[in-house]
This record gives sequence, structure tokens and C-alpha cells, in this order.
Amino acid sequence: MKMVKKYAGVMLCAAVSLSLAACGPQESSSEKTSSKGSELVVWEDKEKSIGIKDAVAEFEKEHDIKVKVVEKPYAQQIEDLRMDGPAGTGPDVLTMPGDQIGTAVTEGLIKELNVEKDVQSLYTDASIQSQMVDQKLYGLPKAVETTVLFYNKDLISEDELPQTLEEWYDYSKKTADGSKFGFLALFDQIYYAQSVMGGYGGYIFGKDKDGNDDPSDLGINNEGAVKGAELIQKFYQDGLFPAGIVGEQGINVLESLFTEGKAAAIISGPWNVEAFSKAGIDYGITKLPKLENGKNMSSFIGVKSYNVSAFSKHAELAQELAVFLANEKNSKKRYEQTKEVPAVQSLASDTDIMKSEAARAVTEQSRFSEQTPNIPEMNEIWTPADSALQTIATGKADPKRALDQAAETAKGQMKAKHSGT
Repeated sequence: MKMVKKYAGVMLCAAVSLSLAACGPQESSSEKTSSKGSELVVWEDKEKSIGIKDAVAEFEKEHDIKVKVVEKPYAQQIEDLRMDGPAGTGPDVLTMPGDQIGTAVTEGLIKELNVEKDVQSLYTDASIQSQMVDQKLYGLPKAVETTVLFYNKDLISEDELPQTLEEWYDYSKKTADGSKFGFLALFDQIYYAQSVMGGYGGYIFGKDKDGNDDPSDLGINNEGAVKGAELIQKFYQDGLFPAGIVGEQGINVLESLFTEGKAAAIISGPWNVEAFSKAGIDYGITKLPKLENGKNMSSFIGVKSYNVSAFSKHAELAQELAVFLANEKNSKKRYEQTKEVPAVQSLASDTDIMKSEAARAVTEQSRFSEQTPNIPEMNEIWTPADSALQTIATGKADPKRALDQAAETAKGQMKAKHSGT
């Protein structure tokens, strides 16, 4: 879902003490006695429930229970769970972005899953890792997404596509005239800008000795990040990006320029496949271009998952449903209805799925992608980093000074809001 990484981080309030992690109600022995006649509630993503309709019906029949499916924007479900869970009106199973897992665990909102290793091994490494906190599993991946390059075939053919971001700069120099543009991206936002900064060696968090995100090692203002930001700034300073794609409305302007045939190529995600098709654009999709250093532009891997509410009165049955919805058979069925790329390893080579240009592009770009950090400290990165990039885009600050300020702000917020940081 577009821009979910940013909004997920902004929406989440400060994580409460780790001591709250066990505050969700526990399933008593009497509640485990029988599931017959029970009702489970699933919060599914907006306009995506069609993807699990058959699986839900099958699960209901096998277990003699009722499953109620409610559609909600998946980036907002944790926010709603904070209120609805304690009130007893929340879900048993919900869906959420992988970068919210750490905060949800810290706040005691979702349950650890007791799932066999052979089930966990069904999924790609990056997707299953997005569900892990302190080596414990809290969800099962159902779909993966990452940014890719969309191009308008009426404006540029596949054979003409520049192969590097610097070549796209040169192409845009020849193409942009103030009303039409070559290449466009929302580089004033870290979710997109990290594709450039990361390719030059910038990073959000370093890793500790166990391979976990280390919030004490912040890389958003290192030498590579600054070099990437300097390249980003050139696109704005030289008039290759319109002023309208800076700020909150930027995504709407960018998408409108593409659907109106006024931009040859944009960075977006598979969430726009249907919208661009309905707009009548003859588009192609491919991985992101390389950089002049020979490395491919990186990107964040977004993972959607099924998770069990800590407030569920039927947690074991809810886990069984989550496992069922995310299995190989139902993941493929879900893809057929929603076109969201499954997280199941075996489906990455499924011929039916790989017929889709979007699925192929996401799969290929995933090779160059990084997991969106899922620790609570990530919530303190989005806003300072975006603010810095907007000052870079508008020319109000040079990249190094802006990123240094973002890092200082983020460190201060992490120290204030996250104990032990």
C-alpha cells in the first residue's frame, strides 16, 4: 500500500515499557475446551478480502465455526487494536506491515506464535525475518512488495530505457520542459530516497553481533547517504522534478503526471498496477536502475502478515487460521484475486505467477532490497529524515547539514522514548 512505511511510523505513538508486553489477556483452560460454534474475527486489508473468501469458507466448514472478515486499511489496524482489543471488540487475526511488528510486540498487542520450523521455512528469509523479534515469531507473511520502475511505453520503449539513475538524469535533462518530465520519484521521503542513499552505502541502522538492528548505529548521515542525497538534490535543483511532488501531496501529483502521460517513468509500487491499468496507460514494469558505482538501487521490502491479537479469546484457533490463510495453496489463490506477490518461496518460480510483469519485477528487485526495520526506534526515523530530505529538495539546506540534523533529532527522540537506547 503506497507510503505505508512512512505513515505506519508516523501513526504509532511512543512505545510503552517492555513490562507491558504480557498485559494482553491470556487464554484460560476453560476457553480452550471447545471451539465449536465460536466466531473468529479477521481484520483484512481494504479491498483484499476477496483473496481469502474461499479459504475462510473452507476453514469454517472444517472447524464448524463462523469467521467474520472486516476490511480495514492494514497500516491502521494496530492503531485500532489499541482501543478495540481491551474493549473486546477487536479481531482475533489481523494484518499489518512488517515494520510495525516491533512496536506491536513491545506494547503487548500481538501474541507470539508457536509454529513449527517446517511451516516457517515455507517463506522467503526476508519475509519471515520481518516477523521475528528477539528470535521469536509473531506473524506469518502473506505478501511482499517493493518499489519498482513503471515506464510509459508510448513515451519510451524498453530498448531505450536508461540503465542507471545518472542516465535517467541525462534523459530527463533532454525531456523535462516544465509540463512534461522524464523520470520522477518521491525522493523527498526516506522510503524512496533510501534507494539511492542505500546504494551508496547509507543505511538506517547498523547490525549488532547477532544480526539485529542496532539503533545506536545510525547511518542516515554517513558519507554514502550524503553522496546519495547530493545526487537527489540535482534532480530538484535542475528543474527535472516539479515543485509539486515535494510534501504530502507529492504522491498524488506524481501519479497524476504518469496517468496523464506527462512522465516517462516513475518509481512506485505494485499497489498501483490496477490504477494505472484502469487509467489506460500502456506501461511496462522493471526493477530499479543501477547507480554509477555499479550497484543496483536498493529498496525497502514491505511485508504484509497475518498476526494474532493478544486479546483474542481463541488464540490457538486464531493461530491455526493464520497458518491456514498463509499456506502455499491459499497464498496462490490470494495472488490470483489480489495480484499481491506471495511471500512463499516456492511461488517465486511458479509459472502462473511469473507470467505477471509486476510479479517478475518485484521478485527481481527484491534481490537488491533490504528489510524495513521493525524495531520501535524506526518510528523516530521517518519524520526527521523526511524533513531533512524536503529541505534538500527545496534547496534550503545542503545535504550534509540537513542529514546531520536529522540524525541528531532521531537520536534525541530515541533516547527520550526508548529505554536502553
